[in-house]
Amino acid sequence: MIVVMIIGILMAVAVPQWVNARETARKNSCYENLIKIEHAKDLWAMENRKNTGDPVTALDIAPQFLKSAVPTCPSTGAGYTMDVVGTPVSCTTHGTVP
Repeated sequence: MIVVMIIGILMAVAVPQWVNARETARKNSCYENLIKIEHAKDLWAMENRKNTGDPVTALDIAPQFLKSAVPTCPSTGAGYTMDVVGTPVSCTTHGTVP
């Protein structure tokens, strides 16, 4: 009975910390994706001689990602908002890179 109570107390402490660590990892992964997409967007703009304010889509920068398509947010699975050249890429869940 005491062992079950001790395990219950340990679980009450460990589970919230594990959930917090998982969300922090997702947030960090999202920020890394934002940085990669921003670099790909800048590279695309330089290669195609685009100016600040020119529109850009995920299809435009997809060739910059050799292994796969443009990354998605690990928390929601949604895509990122590209906006136009010269503005930061943003995520609906985590915002922009701080």
